[in-house]
Amino acid sequence: MKLNNIDGKAVTLDDAVFAKDYNETLVHQAVVAYMAGGRAGTKAQKTRSDVSGGGAKPWNQKGTGRARAGTSRGPLWRKGGVTFAARPRDYSQKLNKKMYRAAMCSIFSELVRSESLIIVDDFNVKEPKTKLMVAQLEKYDTNSALLVGDELNSNVALSIRNIPNCEVSTVSGLNPVNLVAHDKVVITASAIGKVQEWLS
Repeated sequence: MKLNNIDGKAVTLDDAVFAKDYNETLVHQAVVAYMAGGRAGTKAQKTRSDVSGGGAKPWNQKGTGRARAGTSRGPLWRKGGVTFAARPRDYSQKLNKKMYRAAMCSIFSELVRSESLIIVDDFNVKEPKTKLMVAQLEKYDTNSALLVGDELNSNVALSIRNIPNCEVSTVSGLNPVNLVAHDKVVITASAIGKVQEWLS
């Protein structure tokens, strides 16, 4: 298939990457798996066995008139342990490479169908100035964009960092979350070639 870039030049796209049916279930699974993999999972609390002290029986089993107690570190006691204490855990979910690539192809295909994929030759930001990038975004008719290049352009990165809902990425940094989080994806023609190499 062919898609015109912002200057009207025809760019050839691989149907195997940019003309897939939209699989909402698979895309959702890929987004959830990616976000789950970013969770630290380092929360921890102490159970009654982890809290220091409490080794001795506080008072005799019988004869005191009080309820029996075997430790002073039970959940009902001040300075006691937590009943169902949180433990460090791994939140990552397994997603096969084939499924991940299929989800990325599905997202790119939907971007093409919804006319949310904009192809440019270059971002044309000569200086690291926010107002220059704002002017570029006006040309793209969006205020929520992901800019993708085959390599990181420092001028683009510095120009866009103070603009809300906008982000810059390389092809290697693409993921399901940043692709679906923006209204438009602006990508260079050279980056398109790398995406096709990666996903086809």
